[in-house]
Amino acid sequence: MPLDAPVNPAPAPPPTPPQASGSTPKFVTGSLLRHILVMTGTGAVGLVAIFIGELANLIFLAQLGDEAIIAAVGYGSSIVFFTISIGIGLSIAATALISPAIGARDRDRARLLSVNTLLATLLVAAVSSLVVWLLSPKLLTLLGATGRTHDLAMSYLTIVIPSLAPLAVGMTASGILRSVGDARRAMNITLVGAAVNIILDPLLIFWLGLGLQGAAWAIVLSRLAVMLVGLHGVIRVHDLACKPRWLPFLADIRVIAAIAVPAILTNVATPVSNAFVTAAIATHGDSAVAGWTAIGRIIPVAFGAIYALSGSIGPILGQNFGAGEMDRMRRAFTLSLWVNLAFTAVAWFILALSAGWIAGIVKATGPAAELIILFCVWLAPLFVFLGALFVANASFNTLGRAPLSTVLNWGRATVGTVPFVMAGSAWGGAAGALIGHMAGGIVFGVLAVALCYRHMDQLAARARAATATPSR
Repeated sequence: MPLDAPVNPAPAPPPTPPQASGSTPKFVTGSLLRHILVMTGTGAVGLVAIFIGELANLIFLAQLGDEAIIAAVGYGSSIVFFTISIGIGLSIAATALISPAIGARDRDRARLLSVNTLLATLLVAAVSSLVVWLLSPKLLTLLGATGRTHDLAMSYLTIVIPSLAPLAVGMTASGILRSVGDARRAMNITLVGAAVNIILDPLLIFWLGLGLQGAAWAIVLSRLAVMLVGLHGVIRVHDLACKPRWLPFLADIRVIAAIAVPAILTNVATPVSNAFVTAAIATHGDSAVAGWTAIGRIIPVAFGAIYALSGSIGPILGQNFGAGEMDRMRRAFTLSLWVNLAFTAVAWFILALSAGWIAGIVKATGPAAELIILFCVWLAPLFVFLGALFVANASFNTLGRAPLSTVLNWGRATVGTVPFVMAGSAWGGAAGALIGHMAGGIVFGVLAVALCYRHMDQLAARARAATATPSR
C-alpha cells in the first residue's frame, strides 16, 4: 500500500517483496498465537494497571461515604471517556500507518509518520479539550446531573479535561511502540501512569484533604508521566522521530486524517452510547448512577485483556499486510477471535464468583449493589460480542476500511443501544436499561466479524491478481 497516499476503502496490494531496506519485521515470521498473546499480555498488564488505578480512585472516594461524589464521578467519566476516545482514535492512526511502513522495511517513512502523528495528536487534543471544557456545564445537565452532584462533577472536570493533550500524546507514542513490536515499553507507559495515580490518590484525597479534587489532580499528574515515558521510548530508544518539517507535516495530514477522523468517530460512538445509558439510568436516582459508575470501572479491569487485544492485532495485521502475507494475516484475525472468547470466559468466571465482594468494596447498597451483581453474574458473557466488534474495528482501521468501523460502532451506539435501553428502562428500570445496553451489541459483533472476513478475502484476491502472470 503506498504510504504517501490516503488510505482508501480498497487499498492497493502491498509491494512483494518489500522494496525498502531494513531489519526483518517482527510479526511476519514465527508463531502468530505467540505474537498475539505476547502483545496482548503486555498490553493488558499496562491497560489493566491504568484501569485498576481508576477503580482504586473510586474505592478511595467511596470511603468518604458520600454517594453524590460517586455519582459525580460517573457523570464526569462519561465526558472524560469522550475525550479519551479522541486520543484512542489518533493512536490508531499512528499504528495503522507506521506498522505497514515497518512491514515494508521503510524506516525513513516510519520516522516521518511518527513525528507527524505526534504533532497532529497534540494539536487535535489541545483544541478538543478546550471545546469540551467550555461545554462541560451544559453536557452535565444533558446527562441528568443536578444540584450539588452537578457542582461536584464540574469541579472534577475543570481539573481533568485539560490533561487530554499529554494523555493523547502518550497514547500515540504507545501505538508507535506497538507498531515496531516493542510491547514491553508500550506496557511501561501505562504502568508508570497507573503507579503515579495509585500512589498519589490516597495522599491527595486523604492526607491533603482534597477529596474529589485530589483524585482529579492525581489523574493529571499520571497523564503527564504517561506522555514523558512514551516520548522517551519513541525518541530516545527507537529513534522514531525525525526533525519536524512544516511541508511534510501538511502533506501527511491528509494521510493521517484518512484514518484518524473515522477512527475518532468510531471511538467517540462508545462514550456517546454510554452517555445515553447514563442519562437513562439517571432517571432512576443517584444510587443507580453510582452502580453504573462502578460497572464502568469494573468492565475495563475485567476485560482489559480484550481492550489490549484490539490494540495489539492492528500491528500484527499491518506488518503482514505490508509484507504481502495475506493468508497469515487472515489466520491472525481468526486466532484473535478465539483469544477474545477465552478471555471473556475467564473474566465472567471471576466476576460471577466475586460479585458480592465487588459490591461491598465500593460500598454499594440498594439499586447500586443490584446493578453490579446483575452485570457480574448474568451480563458479563455478552462482552464477547463487543470484543469481536473491537477486534474487527481494529482490523478495518489497519486494512483500509476505517469508515466501515465508524459505521459499525455508530450502529451499535444508536440502533444497538437507544431502542434496547429505552425498552429495558421502561420494562425493568435501571436493571432493564443495563440489560438492553449489553444485549444490543450481539448483532453488531457478529456482523463486524462477517464483514471483516469478507474484506480480507477481497484483499487476498487482489494481491493474487496483481502477482499473477498474464496469460498469453
